[in-house]
Amino acid sequence: MGALIWLIAGVALIAAEVLSGEFFLLMLGAGALAAAGGSLLGLSVLPATLVFAAVSVLLIFAVRPALRRRLDRAIEHHTTNTEALVGRHGTVVSEVRGDHTGGRVKIGGDVWSAQAYDHQQTIESGTRVRIIEISGATAMVLAED
Repeated sequence: MGALIWLIAGVALIAAEVLSGEFFLLMLGAGALAAAGGSLLGLSVLPATLVFAAVSVLLIFAVRPALRRRLDRAIEHHTTNTEALVGRHGTVVSEVRGDHTGGRVKIGGDVWSAQAYDHQQTIESGTRVRIIEISGATAMVLAED
């Protein structure tokens, strides 16, 4: 009977891992399956619980980090949204200054509010600029030389 309980717990934990994706529940599920195996071999509740704890801790600290690193390497990381704009070039469509006064730049096909990254700088309309960072909905820009 104990083996069946451990087996059900193991399968439930492994199934729940699908929802979390952190590999933590997977390690606990494997520990529960190991305890189920121990119960089938005749271990009583306390030794089976110790098998569960030992296998789970070993997997969490030895296998899980390596598994996460391997998975993280396999996933391509793409810059999205405003991160993708940093480093791109644009053209000033209305004078940009460093004092938060309504400058505009065209980046690709979009017009953005802009501010000079160098707060002492004024950038005239038509000047090519490089986007240094995006702060909220404002592009922080530097004039290209």
